[in-house]
Amino acid sequence: MPRLSLAKLERHLYSAADRLRQEGLDAATYKDYIFGMLFLKRCSDVFEAEREKIVGRKVEQGMELNDAETNYGENPDYYDSFFVPERARWKYLQDRINDANVVYGSVLDTALGALSDANESLEHVLDHISFMRTQGNKRTLSDDACKDLVRHFSRHRLRNEDFQFSDLLGAAYEFLINMFAESAGKKGGDFYTPRDVIRLMVRILKPAQGMSVYDPTCGSGGMLIISREFIEQSGGDPTNLRLCGQVNDASAWSICRLNILLHGVAGADIQFQDTLLHPMHREAGELERFDRVIANPPFSQNYTRSNMEFPERFRWGWCPTTGKKGDLMFTQHMLAVCKPGGMVVTVMPHGVLFRGGAEKEIRKKFLEQDLVEAIIGLPQNLFYGAGIPACILVMRPNLTGQPLNPNKPAARRGHVLFINADAEFHAGRAQNYLRPEHVEKIVSTFDRYENVPGYARAVTIAEIADESNDFNLNIRRYVDNAPPPEPHNVRAHLLGGVPVPEVTDHRCMFDALGFDPAKAFARARRMPSISTSLPRCPIARPSTHSSKPTPASRRATPRHARSSANGGPNIRRAWPNCRSGAI
Repeated sequence: MPRLSLAKLERHLYSAADRLRQEGLDAATYKDYIFGMLFLKRCSDVFEAEREKIVGRKVEQGMELNDAETNYGENPDYYDSFFVPERARWKYLQDRINDANVVYGSVLDTALGALSDANESLEHVLDHISFMRTQGNKRTLSDDACKDLVRHFSRHRLRNEDFQFSDLLGAAYEFLINMFAESAGKKGGDFYTPRDVIRLMVRILKPAQGMSVYDPTCGSGGMLIISREFIEQSGGDPTNLRLCGQVNDASAWSICRLNILLHGVAGADIQFQDTLLHPMHREAGELERFDRVIANPPFSQNYTRSNMEFPERFRWGWCPTTGKKGDLMFTQHMLAVCKPGGMVVTVMPHGVLFRGGAEKEIRKKFLEQDLVEAIIGLPQNLFYGAGIPACILVMRPNLTGQPLNPNKPAARRGHVLFINADAEFHAGRAQNYLRPEHVEKIVSTFDRYENVPGYARAVTIAEIADESNDFNLNIRRYVDNAPPPEPHNVRAHLLGGVPVPEVTDHRCMFDALGFDPAKAFARARRMPSISTSLPRCPIARPSTHSSKPTPASRRATPRHARSSANGGPNIRRAWPNCRSGAI
């Protein structure tokens, strides 16, 4: 039996989505059914494989098959992964497809409920998925569509030995999340951050084994998963890593939990609550601190101070509760839960860099305490539902009160590195993307912390605080990557020809090609700054038998140069090198 490839599994999942689109469902609605069905099939197949091994070992030891199945095959204590009750097993669902006496949607809902009840780690994870959901007096998903989904997912077995690589199902789930985010547009941006942006942020953070990683707005969990992958690819032990996250949307919380489970990540602590109002990760009544904090908070949202816990997190200041300016509240929370030697990397809209009022005062305190290590300008249209360009803030906490942050590397203290990478992208059809070479350029520039003309510059905090800048962190103020203005030669515009500097500036290119510009260009008479012969004067040379210009030459003559047929003063003003006709 050939192993399942990622491309084949992606096509399989996309076909399932096509079937649900026939029901008139949009991505925000049908994604829950696809996620639920995929997870149910995966759990059932893995359970059957493990059950066969458990029962087979007991039969080899001389036990009767029926006794082995009853005493061991149906005992949850003997399973390392999920225990799947009989009503949630795939064979049970297949056997009920042709039963006309049951409503098949309720069979699927019962299966999801039984799976959740049998496994504590799945508590409330699948509650929001309902195949019997109604809108008005009509079911959202018909029984025929439910049966077609089961038939469709029965085509491929989803055991570990059926995959070309171990994390195939996790990669396919990421594909589904990406596909739904693209279809959902702005709604997709609420739970999905493009993976190229996450890889850039993780490479800047450089998490290591034994650390704790926290995402206060974790969405689908991509930042936590890729942080774990980074440690594994760097040769570390990814199991010795604490992953924590919090999200304020029930659907996103469920997607995140399933995503982490399908990637084989055990022990991740994902909480469901408003991060600003009720941070849920606590130790002995205090906020838990983390080695690495990474996030892409929702852009430009309002917040409320009512019933807010741990208000001391916001010691740098309070943003307005209205006006959609709550971005720096998330930044302050991240700094508050970061360990003294830790690091914060977060995506922010550009407005936090230059807006005035309360945001300016918070920004000023950040800089005076030397909390900002780097600001990276990203291209526009990278994020779903947000076409505006964003930036990445790299920060380190400073609890000492010293003007130079001791948690920064010594060479970086008192400086902010500005990287203007807004031109580093690949233009896609609907979104822009960061290619590996773009990510590499940004990361290597940050690691070196050096000036790159037109791309990066390490600026002192004293310069930023100068009266001319006034704590404005607008990236183009310090690193302008606009191309230099094109030089213009007014005389060449008026009279034609190519200016000499334009020829000499390309001398290296001519030499590389073995081309002699003298064969194509000649200096104009009386015009040393022009490389080519000037065009003929539009006034034809007068003939010897007539002092009047011909009708054709009159039409070609500029109106302000027609006062004299033999090259009078007006002609000389219009054509300064013209003498009685041709140049």
